[in-house]
Amino acid sequence: MSVVPEWTLAFSGYDPADERRREALCTTGNGYVATRGAWAGAVAGDHHYPGTYLAGYYNRLTDTVDELGIENESLVNVPDWLPLTVAIGDGEWWTPDNCEVLEYDLELNARRGVLTRRFHLRDRAGRELRGVERRFVSMADPHLAGQTLTVTVVNWSGRLRIGSAVHGNVTNSGVERYRKLADHHLTDFSPTVADDSLLVTATTSQSRHRVSIGTRAVASHNGSLLDDWITRTDRTSASAEIPVEVTAGDVVSVEKVAAIHGSRDPGISEPQLATELALDTAPCFCDLLERHVLAWSQLWRRFEVELEETYDGTLPALRLNIFHLLQSVSPHSIDADAGVPARGLHGEAYRGHVFWDELFVFPVLTIRMPELTRALLCYRHRRLPAARLAARQIGLPGAMYPWQSGSDGREESQRVHLNPMSGRWTEDASFRQRHVGLAVAYTMWQYVETTGDLEFLVDRGAEVIVEVARFFAHLAQYDAARDRYVIKGVVGPDEFHTSYPGRRDPGIDNNAYTNVMAVWLFGTAARTLDRLPAWRRTELTESLGLRQEERNHWDELTRRMYVPFHDGVISQFEGYEQLTELDWPRYRSTYGDIRRLDRILEAEGHDVAAYQVSKQADVLMLLYLLPRRDLHDLMARLGYPLSAEIIRKTVEYYLGRTCHGSSLSAIVHAWGLATLDADRALTFLEQALHSDAGDAQHTGTTAEGIHLAAMAGSADLVQRCFTGLTTTNDVLGFRPRWPAKLGTLRMVLRYRGHRLVAEVSSTAVTVTVDPEPGPAIEVRCYGHARSLRPGDTHTWAAHD
Repeated sequence: MSVVPEWTLAFSGYDPADERRREALCTTGNGYVATRGAWAGAVAGDHHYPGTYLAGYYNRLTDTVDELGIENESLVNVPDWLPLTVAIGDGEWWTPDNCEVLEYDLELNARRGVLTRRFHLRDRAGRELRGVERRFVSMADPHLAGQTLTVTVVNWSGRLRIGSAVHGNVTNSGVERYRKLADHHLTDFSPTVADDSLLVTATTSQSRHRVSIGTRAVASHNGSLLDDWITRTDRTSASAEIPVEVTAGDVVSVEKVAAIHGSRDPGISEPQLATELALDTAPCFCDLLERHVLAWSQLWRRFEVELEETYDGTLPALRLNIFHLLQSVSPHSIDADAGVPARGLHGEAYRGHVFWDELFVFPVLTIRMPELTRALLCYRHRRLPAARLAARQIGLPGAMYPWQSGSDGREESQRVHLNPMSGRWTEDASFRQRHVGLAVAYTMWQYVETTGDLEFLVDRGAEVIVEVARFFAHLAQYDAARDRYVIKGVVGPDEFHTSYPGRRDPGIDNNAYTNVMAVWLFGTAARTLDRLPAWRRTELTESLGLRQEERNHWDELTRRMYVPFHDGVISQFEGYEQLTELDWPRYRSTYGDIRRLDRILEAEGHDVAAYQVSKQADVLMLLYLLPRRDLHDLMARLGYPLSAEIIRKTVEYYLGRTCHGSSLSAIVHAWGLATLDADRALTFLEQALHSDAGDAQHTGTTAEGIHLAAMAGSADLVQRCFTGLTTTNDVLGFRPRWPAKLGTLRMVLRYRGHRLVAEVSSTAVTVTVDPEPGPAIEVRCYGHARSLRPGDTHTWAAHD
């Protein structure tokens, strides 16, 4: 694998063992729909997994595991529109798996959003074909996609068959450890053929979403049109093929346009009618492609990043990661009510659910396309009633957001988990990660701080922030022996520790991240209420029954919450230091890849919870979310003054005890190291940038879907961490810790209605405001503030 400067991800040669990962990385999408980069016509199996997913289209199925009823909601794999294949005579359709592969190249152009596959195949009879397939999912029209296939006959004469199809016989079988569970989500198939268009409409079995996918194809032989398609349907699919007599040197081409609609779409009568109309009115492939490329170019203007680097590979990887972010959530997501899926729309890992790690995504979006962040946050606000119900069900007021969220906001986390190393099902207590509510409140507050969108705070954000604060205020219990408040029975961002060894009660006590961020939330909830207009504050307190006593209690909690320490280090949770130290050298030498130590230890008959082992940064998340000054002030108010030495020792302590089983871990460790050791921080930046595309050993789970938060988070390291970019207190701030190895950064930002260009190097920061009319903004760098008006440019030198 190689990333070819500056916009292309390229794979050379056919590698069956790596195809599924490449398919995920070569996904094409537009925020509404995405299609994996599988061979056009491939069948799901060990080497390939064709998949197309629509944002927000979930369905529930029920299984019995060890006599326990298990219900899982999944993002549904919808009918496959890709099949565009070739065969000779009456033979089977050609694939790289049933032919000799002479040449094979796969190229994803992130600037244009186009996937190109070039191949040269030979069958058992020695007959050869060269081919080029191109495809895209339109960023201009979210319901359209395009595909072409051009084949050249190399050394034979005879009858060539071209096939096109829409296959409805698909399942959700893209994750091996889920394969023993129910996976047939589609029913009520209606395959049809009309005017050479192929159409399959189906319905999800439980959620009753109707999805309709149609294609139309135009074929030519040496430039002359072919029109004698032979069409057929079966129970689930519609297909067509066209025979043509060819000789060596002949060229046969097919252009295919696909249309996709679903019953959740706004502004349509019915999905099948909408798909038929879209096919009838869609432009030809070339015009559709032109509009698509224009839409991507406009999108890239908003997300422009230039890096005059001396650090090889950073800029192409950065662009690729932003590209996959924009394929997962885009302007077309605004009306989708679908949230931020942790694995994008690229596969079926985590069943397409929405997690807390959206907080790694929003900083990249908010400073460039705030209206998109606003829409995605509305997904959480709409599910506030479900969060309130969840809190009531455990006897607490306020709102308890689920660890995994899908269609309606109930908890979608698995209650049992299959360890593929041992083959055993174990209890999954990840739903006890109550901190997801802290992330929801945090992202809403950060959005308002960045945009100044008081309307959002008034209408939506304040209600969520206050309700989550009420939940955590009641989750905290008074400990008379300490004369402090404690939070028991939770799980922190490090998912390895879900209980204490030998203790029956689930969860751990006083997770430092949870406790400290709860304190941050209590202060923020109070500030939120103070920022509201008096009339809205009155309405909200009346509607919620919020008493002054509760607000007084929030203030008390900001002074009396317990935070565990040991040996001058912030403890991950109470008692962490008493756990057994792991023999790290032995496990590294025995297993090599030890990112999933929980599975390794369980397979050996041990419990990872008994060891000082972290899957990902936990305590260090505090350094990621809170500016150092804010963290120092918060801890000082609690009576835990932080020194630079405590921060340094805490970072080093957990660096030595983290196996980085989560792709987010590298991001957070880079953030923690940025002011302590820039070279080591760059090492983690490199890991984060290449966490999916750089996994040449195929040891990760990218084949099941990209890690969206890691991709966005790597961009955020460049955007915010190393530039020191902040957007608090109505000031756009820079406090660079920019490594000279990264050269000079140029990025486009939107702040308070202005388009800005920021240039950052190790020696200076320059900010230019576009000349469009608007109020002045305050920009602070290296401790010096300046008011910039439209058209102004100012440079701050590092020595000033």
